[in-house]
Amino acid sequence: MQLVISDSGLEFVKNFCLQLADHKPIDDRERESIKTFCELAPKLQAPFDEHSDPTHVTASAIVVGKPGVVLHLHKRLNMWLQPGGHIDSGEPIQDAAMREAREETGLELQHFGAAKTNPRFIHLDVHPGPRGHTHLDVRFLLLATNETFAPAAGESQQVKWFSFADALRVSEDGARGAIRVAEQIFGESLQGKV
Repeated sequence: MQLVISDSGLEFVKNFCLQLADHKPIDDRERESIKTFCELAPKLQAPFDEHSDPTHVTASAIVVGKPGVVLHLHKRLNMWLQPGGHIDSGEPIQDAAMREAREETGLELQHFGAAKTNPRFIHLDVHPGPRGHTHLDVRFLLLATNETFAPAAGESQQVKWFSFADALRVSEDGARGAIRVAEQIFGESLQGKV
């Protein structure tokens, strides 16, 4: 899936909605999120720009490794979430997911899969963001190549490895589908099926 953009997300949104037709949602929440994304995102003038419209595309990462899956305690929301956030001007969406995950965890990361460089979209969730915003959150699977956290200054310092079962227990509803997909893919990779 080619996800590079240079137009604040217009080209990405157009192509992504077409590609979502082949994506199998993990649950009803993701099915509704896909429908909502494809209704709202194509109408946005600058889908990646958080200042252009209260509804905008965000990027996040489900980070996996030998100990399980990474979550951080969001500073303002006081919830265990996957790393992610807003997309910088001119930044490809997969780079935003990688950057946010590195800033919020301090882990050494790579894209998941044999090539290590091809982004792997795994989940989509539409949810309320702060200040009355709506986040159209595109989620990628990343692999941590180390296990020691070193979040950037200003980021939540509460970052933890969770077993997949514990992550499903402590995370919020919107993250659970992505965690289940990541667990399935990661488990298959350990068995040599991916």
